Amino acid sequence: MEKEINGIADIAASREKAIVRTSVIGIVTNVLLVAFKAGVGFLSNSIAVILDAVNNLSDALSSVITIVGAKLGSKAPDKKHPLGYGRIEYLSSMIVAAIVLYAGITSVIESVKKIIEPEAADYGIVSLIIIAVAIVVKLVLGAYVKKQGQKVNSGALIASGSDATFDAILSASVLASAIIYLLTGISLEAYVGVVISIVIIKAGIEMMIDTLDDILGKREDADLIIDIKHLLCEEPLVRGAYDLILHDYGPNKRYATVHLELPDTMIVSEVDALTRRLQAKVYSATGIILTGVGVYSHNTTDEEAKKIEDEVRNVVLSHEWALQMHGFYFDREAKILRFDVVISFDIDHKEALEILRQELEPTYPDYFLQIVPDVDVSD
Repeated sequence: MEKEINGIADIAASREKAIVRTSVIGIVTNVLLVAFKAGVGFLSNSIAVILDAVNNLSDALSSVITIVGAKLGSKAPDKKHPLGYGRIEYLSSMIVAAIVLYAGITSVIESVKKIIEPEAADYGIVSLIIIAVAIVVKLVLGAYVKKQGQKVNSGALIASGSDATFDAILSASVLASAIIYLLTGISLEAYVGVVISIVIIKAGIEMMIDTLDDILGKREDADLIIDIKHLLCEEPLVRGAYDLILHDYGPNKRYATVHLELPDTMIVSEVDALTRRLQAKVYSATGIILTGVGVYSHNTTDEEAKKIEDEVRNVVLSHEWALQMHGFYFDREAKILRFDVVISFDIDHKEALEILRQELEPTYPDYFLQIVPDVDVSD
């Protein structure tokens, strides 16, 4: 276990260094671009170029916040926060989104002012070369930052990388409007500024929605769920893995709980050995820590119980909204019949339970029906 803890700590430290290094590169690059673009914008009296510079400035500030978020998020767990500070990164991503959104709103206001009161721009060859170089730099920076973000699972870096790619496209539109102005005398830069602003606003809103989804909790990637269940069910004694829920405490800080269906002949020591083996297996393959393993007892001897389970399953799964049935429990002496059913969001859960009761109670009038509804989280 000590090895696992050290492994997690090493991964976290390496991840933090990668985020900081990538963010510093982004800050330096964006600050240089701001200086060049601002100079070009003021010298040529171009609102589009100036807004492009402002956009790069917001990118630099976003990178600073990303570094702060990574530093705070990597703080060691303590008594007050025993599961660490990883979720702070989601807050930093939200701040980055707010900055991008603010920059977009400010830009659109300034662009509209220029449409109402236009001013002639004066582009030079040097200005055009600087803008062209900035486009190439932004494309390279965007690809690099996004790749690093995917590598270390940093939402803030991925968002920054995508934003840098958008910036390159926007700078290309500024360059195109400048060339059109030089060739035809038609000034489109204020309108290009509006387009830039709208794209920035859209990016800010999307970043905010993505981060909110992370904070609120969203449906997990189906492939990951399938992979984890496959790892669990590879064990010969595991008949099924159900109710798998992932708990997210920040990037690369994920825990999971699950129910396993095991033969009713297993003893506690065997279940304990199996659980420990599966915890190590899942962590080694996915980096996810299996913190809780519940058990459903699978009947292996009572033929009547098997028959009743099949009958109940046929009734339950005859409904499209009943996605899965598991955890079947039959106690002849206590007159208890219990099972879990995964219900889709297409029907009210209370209504679904009432339908099942009305269908099953006439067949099993002497039994206490205990139907547990499960939310369609991952199955």
